[in-house]
Amino acid sequence: MRIAVLGTGYVGLVAGAGFSDFGNDVVCADVDAGKIERLKRGEIPIYEPGLDRLVLANLKEGRLRFTTDIAEAVAGAEVVFIAVGTPSAADGSADLSYVIAAAESIGRALTGWAVIVDKSTVPVGTAEKVRAAVARTTTQPFSVASNPEFLKEGDALNDFMKPDRVVIGCDDERARETLHALYKPFVRTNDRVIFMDARSAELTKYASNAFLATRISFMNDMANLCERLGVDVEHVRRGMGMDPRIGPKFLFPGIGYGGSCFPKDVKAVMSTAREVGGELEILEAVHRVNERQKRRLADKIATHFGSSLRGRTVCLWGLAFKPGTDDIREAPALSIIDSLLAEGVTVHAHDPAAMGPIGALYGDRVRLFDSNYEAARGADALAILTEWHEFRRPNFERLKELLRQPLVFDGRNIWDPVEMRALGFTYYGIGRP
Repeated sequence: MRIAVLGTGYVGLVAGAGFSDFGNDVVCADVDAGKIERLKRGEIPIYEPGLDRLVLANLKEGRLRFTTDIAEAVAGAEVVFIAVGTPSAADGSADLSYVIAAAESIGRALTGWAVIVDKSTVPVGTAEKVRAAVARTTTQPFSVASNPEFLKEGDALNDFMKPDRVVIGCDDERARETLHALYKPFVRTNDRVIFMDARSAELTKYASNAFLATRISFMNDMANLCERLGVDVEHVRRGMGMDPRIGPKFLFPGIGYGGSCFPKDVKAVMSTAREVGGELEILEAVHRVNERQKRRLADKIATHFGSSLRGRTVCLWGLAFKPGTDDIREAPALSIIDSLLAEGVTVHAHDPAAMGPIGALYGDRVRLFDSNYEAARGADALAILTEWHEFRRPNFERLKELLRQPLVFDGRNIWDPVEMRALGFTYYGIGRP
């Protein structure tokens, strides 16, 4: 099948590479000429495990191409995906300007019938706006569908190649048959393609992310209560998670959620509710809890040191919003770094993937180290902000020797408090007594 993908960000690049790996001819288009030239050389602008190998393999086979020419990408395509950004506007609503501009460009480039698919995360009613935008610029027949992505950064290829569900919103049979044929190889053993109207598909994406964000904020609220009551949140979490109606996922307390999806999508769906005269009170609370939780570890550090915090050095292990990615958008690390710098603290930091973006944002205000141990050398405290695998079982004796004092603030509860104290560390976790 001939496929065009507009946008070579996280979603567009994964989708383009994934579809091409199943034998489709895919052209990915982007207005960023520098990015396209890098992609033509097989250089991947984002960190996602396995994506570089997939792109290179399909470039070599000629099934995947990159261009800045939208007309070249769209001409002759049966399916055209819109995978451009939908950043938050000042009021929290999703900015659809890139989506509408892409739709108008597609209309001008159509050479025959195609189904135009919103892959970007968009508010309810966007498919109708896309339909109108395309209609303004073409006389060719076309269909419009919504096909939201459900990709986890750090495991996106597995999610794309073996989807737990494929949600498609469309209102005509030709589009339905075309998209079902496209996804059929992905769901051979268990056809989990779900068809619905476009508006329902658009809301399904927002509702899914908002619910997962709610679980995280709920558990963080419980963790804060546990600290006041002298209860171990790890026991509470495990006891809750064994109930099959609840399950264990997204019940890990920490320093809040971040990234390109949960913060933006929670704000966008709240904005959608306000636009139609409603209010999502639970999500309003979820957002407030998360903003507070991002400051939680910095507050613990400030409380421990009191008036002697200024002039201290704090080492941060982990900067990305989650392991397996270099994405620092809305990362809790940013709030913690800002708080520490405002208090006159010297910040040392290490992350396996995200030091480039942090360096670009903070410059020499944050000292970045290639080694997590070197980052800890001479620091007054260590704070764990991202639960990368290589941080889970370090050489604790070496760590004690490197730190000026054996003091740890574990924002992800990856270490056992009893063991840490037995090793001579002063240990603070989240919701741990």
